[in-house]
Amino acid sequence: MPMPLASHYTADAVRALPDDGNRYETVHGELLVTPAPGGPHQLMLFRLIAIVQPYLAADGLEQLLGAPADLSWGGDTLTQPDLFVADLSAFRRSGKWADIRTVYLVIEIVSPSSAKADRTTKRRLYQEQHVPEYWIVDIDQRQVEVWTPDALFPIIEREQLTWRHPALEAGCVVDLVKLFGQH
Repeated sequence: MPMPLASHYTADAVRALPDDGNRYETVHGELLVTPAPGGPHQLMLFRLIAIVQPYLAADGLEQLLGAPADLSWGGDTLTQPDLFVADLSAFRRSGKWADIRTVYLVIEIVSPSSAKADRTTKRRLYQEQHVPEYWIVDIDQRQVEVWTPDALFPIIEREQLTWRHPALEAGCVVDLVKLFGQH
């Protein structure tokens, strides 16, 4: 007999769900379920890692993580962004994802199954938590939506995107034409 679905999910309840290949997240108690990512998503993920990681590593910053790493800002909120850059000092001391509090950048690669959650539910959460930049990478549209905490609408980038970590002087430049051209 299947278990009834809870109407309000906690971060702990989501962590206890079976590892069945789906990604389970909760935002203010709302359960978000997305299937395992497909090939184009994974290729884009690794291209982005190949750009952001060297930028951070050049200055000794080890702050890039990705799913299944958690971001949790409360008992009923837990997300697993595709990629994020955060201050990991408290996490390194405790080993607890919930101790990550300072997030500099969140990147989600949108897919049909995640579009509503990425563009609405999770976007609002990241804005609420004052994440300085949230990128929604849209492979099909060959663009990145850039959201900031106070934005009512995203900035749409199709050619080049520059992000700067607050501890660094130089920016991380992403040639979007080249990035999407590999697709």
